[in-house]
Amino acid sequence: MTHADRESTTAGPGGPAAAGRPEPGGHRERPDRRVVRRLVLGSALMLFLELALIRWLGANVVHLSYFSNFVLLGSFLGIGLGFLIARHRWSVLPAAPVILAVLVVLVFLEPVTIDRAGDDVIYFTSLETSGPPAWAVLPVIFVLVAACLAGPAEAVGRCFAHLRPLTAYRWDLVGSLAGIAGFTALSFLRAPSVVWGVVVTAGFVLLIDGWRRWLSVACGLAMVSFLLVETLSPGVSWSPYYKVHTTDRILGGAPITDISVNGVPHQIMRPAQVRLTEEAQYGLPYQRSPQNPLGNVLIIGAGSGSDVAIALSKGARHVDAVDIDPRIMEIGVEKNPDQPYADPRVTRHVNDGRAFLETTDTRYDLILFALPDSLALVTGASQIRLESFLFTEQALTAARAHLTDDGLFAMYNYYREDWLIDRLAGTAAAAFGHPPCVDKVGGGQAVVSAALDEADQSCGAAWVPAGPVIAPATDDRPFLYYQGGSIPAIYLWTLAGILLISLTAVRALGGPFRSMRPYADLFFMGAAFLLLETKNIATFALLFGTTWLVNAFVFAGVLVIVLAAVETTRRFRTPPLPLVFAGIAASLAVCYFVQPDWLLGLPFWPRLIVAVLLAFVPIYLANVAFSKRFGASDDSRAAFGLNLLGAMLGGCLEYLALLTGYRNLLLIVAALYLCAFLLTPRKGLVAV
Repeated sequence: MTHADRESTTAGPGGPAAAGRPEPGGHRERPDRRVVRRLVLGSALMLFLELALIRWLGANVVHLSYFSNFVLLGSFLGIGLGFLIARHRWSVLPAAPVILAVLVVLVFLEPVTIDRAGDDVIYFTSLETSGPPAWAVLPVIFVLVAACLAGPAEAVGRCFAHLRPLTAYRWDLVGSLAGIAGFTALSFLRAPSVVWGVVVTAGFVLLIDGWRRWLSVACGLAMVSFLLVETLSPGVSWSPYYKVHTTDRILGGAPITDISVNGVPHQIMRPAQVRLTEEAQYGLPYQRSPQNPLGNVLIIGAGSGSDVAIALSKGARHVDAVDIDPRIMEIGVEKNPDQPYADPRVTRHVNDGRAFLETTDTRYDLILFALPDSLALVTGASQIRLESFLFTEQALTAARAHLTDDGLFAMYNYYREDWLIDRLAGTAAAAFGHPPCVDKVGGGQAVVSAALDEADQSCGAAWVPAGPVIAPATDDRPFLYYQGGSIPAIYLWTLAGILLISLTAVRALGGPFRSMRPYADLFFMGAAFLLLETKNIATFALLFGTTWLVNAFVFAGVLVIVLAAVETTRRFRTPPLPLVFAGIAASLAVCYFVQPDWLLGLPFWPRLIVAVLLAFVPIYLANVAFSKRFGASDDSRAAFGLNLLGAMLGGCLEYLALLTGYRNLLLIVAALYLCAFLLTPRKGLVAV
């Protein structure tokens, strides 16, 4: 997104020529406080609304959680258009709460499942689909999201007309930080969707004046009413990742609890002995290591506790139960019929599985990856799922390093595709140095087991691949469910539609593209910045886990660094643009040659310091360059709008990571910044 962080959606320079003149270092102005308050409010509302839409639409438009950046791109377009609209006399702001209410009511009344069947990318979701087809749903959601965000963006853009560009940008960042802090706090408190609706409604009511304010109140009440019905529905609760729904029933005289997340069946809690009798995969890891003492067991993906209960029933003396979702674990504490989490032999850990493996010193007799498939992406990253870094060759190598001499590693799931089962078996073979046991138990279910010493594993039939074995996923390319080859058609068609809609809207509201030519460099800066942030999200997810808290830290950290760059440019004389771009190139080169895997062995604080320096130095320098150019713009709203549209291009280019890996995205980032430098306006031979 723009240099105000991909999750921050505000601020475009704006206004008349007087407001667009450069701000000399050390200049202090006294802006109108009412304008500043309105700008901060609009910026906070934009970011909060963007995050809320990503969470809520992903929870109700089933499988849209796998396209989290789809809503993000719609937000970018809306914000960019809002800044362009701010140059006109007419206003879209009063219509924004109406459009938002329509979006919420439509989705609430007709929650949809989008069919993504195909062998090139696998989605662990319900096999049945409902609702309108993807080609009808996705464009409507994209357009409505853009329209919702255009309203507050227009309000922010009009405020920019009354302030100097960097002063406006600074307060925009302050508002963005307030928005992300507010949503993070509500996520921590696990506030339901009705609370998000109340916050958004209050923001619109404060922004809109006159009789239209009452219209925003009416629309807000309608939206909040539907969200209240959702919140009060039996069995509905929210975790930091999902909307969770539980249903209790009796089956064969035994208590059963069905757990669905984001509208998709996820887990079933039933007694351990029933599960062992009826579902073979749960007992196979113990059969493949019959002499295992089970002194210390690690279960990653412990969830509601069924796998923990089975381990205890097999005689485990201690179990470390790890799951990323605190709410799922709490449901297990409350409702699991075997009450495994009440057993003193069990220690619960709410953490990312890979992060736990990299930080624990304990060695285990048995390590289980127990159905750890997520139904969500890491926010702001188009291809990273919560479990992506758990199934790489490096992750299985880390698991091997934590086994005792007679220890066993096993993973099981409903993999559904033979090529995926073989790929995981090949990954285990590469990590352990010998073929694993592979048990296919029907319905796409399989168990892959590998002992530290091949002599300690008791396999049935030898593993015979069903076809060519795809190379293991790696930390640089953690795309386990992607077969390789070209980018899947569903992505290409979706991105083509996004770009077509965006170009049409920008041409209609912004006028001829040649009028934006003076800010072409800012367009490429926006694209480069978004890709750079994508790479940083992937790096921090690997080094510290894919938890929502790590994600929030990255976004907030980016905003703080951007704000520091703006303040540096406002208050001090900074080097000429050629030197700043040279610094960007040098810092990107360092990031390229220092591989994140090298940092995994460092203690936490040295790892954090090095990771922050590698990630944020290029961002700081890039935003110094952006601030210098932005502060010199004559039409700041057009400049900032074009920067946001460049971020949309960067969001589309994210999918190239499927082909290049995340490390090589830095080469594309460098090429985009080179384009920005070459297109920088010059007076004579000096860059403006």
